[in-house]
Amino acid sequence: MPGRSFAPSERFVSEVANRKLRPAYVFVGDEVFFRDHCRQALLEHLVPTDLREFSLHDLDLAEVSLAEVLDRARTPSLMAPFQVFFIRGVKNLYGRGSHEEEFAAIEEYLKDPNPAAVLVFVADHISIPADVRRMEMTDRDRYERIRETLGEYCGIVELARVDENDGTRWVMEKAQGEDVKIEQDAARELVDALGADMMLVSRELEKLVLFAGEKKRITLGDVETMVLAAKQRSLYELTEAISAKDKTRALAVLDALLSAGEGDEAAIGHLYMMARTFRQMLVILEKNVRDTRTIWQVLWQGFRVPPFAAEEIIRQARRYKSRRELTRALRLIARADMALRSNPPSKRLVLEQLVMQLAEEPKMLAGEWRQNELPV
Repeated sequence: MPGRSFAPSERFVSEVANRKLRPAYVFVGDEVFFRDHCRQALLEHLVPTDLREFSLHDLDLAEVSLAEVLDRARTPSLMAPFQVFFIRGVKNLYGRGSHEEEFAAIEEYLKDPNPAAVLVFVADHISIPADVRRMEMTDRDRYERIRETLGEYCGIVELARVDENDGTRWVMEKAQGEDVKIEQDAARELVDALGADMMLVSRELEKLVLFAGEKKRITLGDVETMVLAAKQRSLYELTEAISAKDKTRALAVLDALLSAGEGDEAAIGHLYMMARTFRQMLVILEKNVRDTRTIWQVLWQGFRVPPFAAEEIIRQARRYKSRRELTRALRLIARADMALRSNPPSKRLVLEQLVMQLAEEPKMLAGEWRQNELPV
């Protein structure tokens, strides 16, 4: 097993496979990889493909009332032996006003539930970091409210971010399952480069396994070539425009990034790569790096830039006149990261606002500096 990060979802999958389900669950957390893993288990074991239209129900409390959801859950299906209800918009149960009647209705239903149905409340408005001690106070309060209400009569499945070590072990085991050996440094770099976003990691690992072909081995160089180079080439175009204070071009490059591949869903990965690039520039500026020979001495293994980008990143870093400018950029990126993980209406808008701020002229930042202090 890869580690404790995977334990909650694996326990749920085991319950599904052994048909030892509770009548209702709450998926707490915004880690898409685990949510999809749990959903796939339900589909595989409980929802026949030819009956999916009658067995699977995706509902949103922003669009339908809880009363309607519960009525549909109570009603046995003439077409399907078992029904699965995925219920999003859970945050609507915790908005303004009293929701005692709604929670009482859920409790009443679960006293005598339909044995041929399972309810899954999806609380993806909460972000749980790999280290729960670093959980944001707002998310902590939201989680506690769920424990005190839905948690009283539903099973809770935590979908937290993955610890880097657990993610690395998962990559190595997954590759081994495909009869491919991946070096530990390569596995760690893959997880680190993609911010431990396991959905992105799993997709890129699939590409690497295909790339490995008959040699059946994935090296650190393969990861840097196939994953980092492909992503960073476009990201360096973005940071080039940002460092040149060219807002129009920066927004155009960002639009191209978001219009390709996974689109807005890859926002976290793009943001992580941007943060990585600005951290590299900070080291280059602090160490006064002026040529590509020196860059390999100051950037350690696993934190190095692809060879094609060495001169480019040195030039970009030297456009910044002080450490203060670059640490400010990292603070803005950290704030955008928090915004993305709070399930915003538009991930694209969060990134566009970030790019506009990063591309502002230094003279515009004096008043803002003291107001937006955030830990890097």
